[in-house]
Amino acid sequence: MAWTEHSIMARRGVAKGQPGKQHSITEASQGRYHYVYGPYAAPVLHVEPGAIISAETHDAFEGRITSESDRPSEILNFPFLNPQNGPIHVHGAEKGDALAVHIRSIAPRGPQPCGTTCMIREFGGLVATGATALLNQPLPEKVRKLHVTQDGVRWNDRITLPYQPFIGTIGTSPEIEAISSLVPDYYGGNMDLPDVGVGAIIYLPVNAPGGLLYLGDCHAAQGDGELCGVAVEHPTVTTVQVDLIKGWTLAWPRLETETMLMCIGSARPMEDAVRIAYRELIRWMVAEYGFEESDAYLLLTQCGRVRLGNMVDPKYTLGASVLKSIAGEAR
Repeated sequence: MAWTEHSIMARRGVAKGQPGKQHSITEASQGRYHYVYGPYAAPVLHVEPGAIISAETHDAFEGRITSESDRPSEILNFPFLNPQNGPIHVHGAEKGDALAVHIRSIAPRGPQPCGTTCMIREFGGLVATGATALLNQPLPEKVRKLHVTQDGVRWNDRITLPYQPFIGTIGTSPEIEAISSLVPDYYGGNMDLPDVGVGAIIYLPVNAPGGLLYLGDCHAAQGDGELCGVAVEHPTVTTVQVDLIKGWTLAWPRLETETMLMCIGSARPMEDAVRIAYRELIRWMVAEYGFEESDAYLLLTQCGRVRLGNMVDPKYTLGASVLKSIAGEAR
């Protein structure tokens, strides 16, 4: 029996985690990809809870970087990065609900080499940037094009990295703001958190009618922190199952796997992102797992785990987690 049959989505979702009608979003049906999260774009798809949606995602550069001789500064037009599929309107979703998004599969698409990583001027975790202003000269730009299949990411003749795909940018629309898809925040967005991978269920707050789900920016491989600012970006066919949980009001995204529960925070400085994530995890344990606040605080001090998503975006993202075997059964 799959663990998802006992997941929060299965227990509380309108569709009880059961798969519904299948839909697809191709490049043609998507038309214009979006660079902003907000309630002002017309939905590309209307679905019922339980819907299974396969989307043809672009890489973070919408395919503009094609050669290792390319110079990103001459090709890319900031802030037109992180093209998003969507928005997807989920019938019945209202402010105060939550969308449950089960990531069923991610597969590379397009001609090889379909993977791209690069060093971009004044962008990355160890260089001067617009927000971290230093007199240092920018590092030279560099592009790597990589062969990516489900068998691995071929770095060179000696090194093949495991193919560990995840959705770098996924979220719901804010209620009124229109925010760049480069930004992570309370609605999700550009979290670049590797735990948002195949098999996981991410829970996102609904802020606007229909939820208005966006997704894109899939990564084939990424280390913690996305150090230089660019993972192995690649175009994909990404398939998700979307359910709706009525009346489950979330302040920040949550994530569930077979073995753990996680809350996700995004902020600068980095310690504030950790504080958000741990605070939300403690509140979850108190509200639904029978813990006293002080006991959860003490317990997570001993067994909590933190995952660094990105340390390069306009806000940094971290996830705080606890094993389900420790949290126990929800009440």
